[in-house]
Amino acid sequence: MSSVVFVAPFFLDTTLRFVEAVADLPGVATGLVSQDPAERLPAGLRAKLAAHHRIPDGLDPQQIADAVRALARQIGPPRRLIGALEQLQVPLGEVRDALGIEGMGAEVAKNFRDKARMKTVLQRAGVPCARHSRVTSDAEAWSFVDSVGYPVVLKPTSGAGAKSTFRVGDGGELRSALAQVRPTADRQAVIEEFVVGDEFSFDTVSIRGRPIWHSLSYYLPAPLNVIDNPWIQWCVLVPREIDHPRFDDIRRTAFRALEVLGMGTGLSHMEWFRKADGSVLVSEVGARPPGAQITSLISYAHDIDFYRAWARLVVKDEFDPPPHRFAAGGAYLRGQGQGRVKAVHGLAAVQRDLGHLIVESKLPQVGQPQSSSYEGEGYILFRHPETAVVEEALRRTISTVRVELG
Repeated sequence: MSSVVFVAPFFLDTTLRFVEAVADLPGVATGLVSQDPAERLPAGLRAKLAAHHRIPDGLDPQQIADAVRALARQIGPPRRLIGALEQLQVPLGEVRDALGIEGMGAEVAKNFRDKARMKTVLQRAGVPCARHSRVTSDAEAWSFVDSVGYPVVLKPTSGAGAKSTFRVGDGGELRSALAQVRPTADRQAVIEEFVVGDEFSFDTVSIRGRPIWHSLSYYLPAPLNVIDNPWIQWCVLVPREIDHPRFDDIRRTAFRALEVLGMGTGLSHMEWFRKADGSVLVSEVGARPPGAQITSLISYAHDIDFYRAWARLVVKDEFDPPPHRFAAGGAYLRGQGQGRVKAVHGLAAVQRDLGHLIVESKLPQVGQPQSSSYEGEGYILFRHPETAVVEEALRRTISTVRVELG
């Protein structure tokens, strides 16, 4: 039996689905490192783990390394060291380098984690991306705007999920954004031109540097609009027609981006734009699974358990490419106002008219606190063989359901 160590600082619902998928692999002893206590784990999952080690800071590479050594004494030296969070990728790379564990090292992980470094690597390789600059002071941000003009986007170099990301349209907005980001040599940011276009994602399975399968999705509206407007309810759509020739250009671009960034074995999540002139442009690439329930949408669109498929991929270098059987989409229900959920309107109509398309839901409950996530207070996932049917279900849902906070 081989051993694997999974690092999950916090027991988020989606993270635990990945942990359980690894723990269910036959012939694999799974050790878990976390910041949260084992008592917070579901009892069934806790019973599947071979060992658990708690540390004070689940993102600290030295503490992770010490935990891996301790677990190795219980379950044997780990064959793989894995984790699903964006923020973990560089610390995991540092620990792999230090302990001689196979997988992505720290220098390659930085290509995916440091947004300024990522875009520089892509730009030098001829992969289209936005004009950008690393920012270590307010003066550098102002200098970039002087040369490029407005609008621009300002964000930390190591951000994730559009958090602390600001779209800046004038000098006043730039001053406000800089006051919040506060770039310094130790806390760097990246500033880039604002790209106008439709925004998509592109998820790729790679084994030893070779892309072997992919999926894609698009956002309605773009994530930055969602961050800027907390009242917007939004959607993600995974179309069935993923292999259509209209996506040939982004396939070539995405595979080239992964090559120059150094992707080895794993699942990557790329966000990209199609501009009004039809050209494509890479926004960001993460060497980790997608968020916003996209892993579940991929599961429904391809009629597989993609959490389990990911586990086989990252632990055993195995993946059976599934066909594109369905379209799938998620509608994210975001509250209007402030406070706890006061009322939820329109759910009965959605259930009546669209219930036959629903495959999973997490519905807002009266009394629950307002979510701090851009995903909102709940979601509804749909599936159907025809993309147009799913897209219409999404539009009807976000126009019908209203989550009232107060």
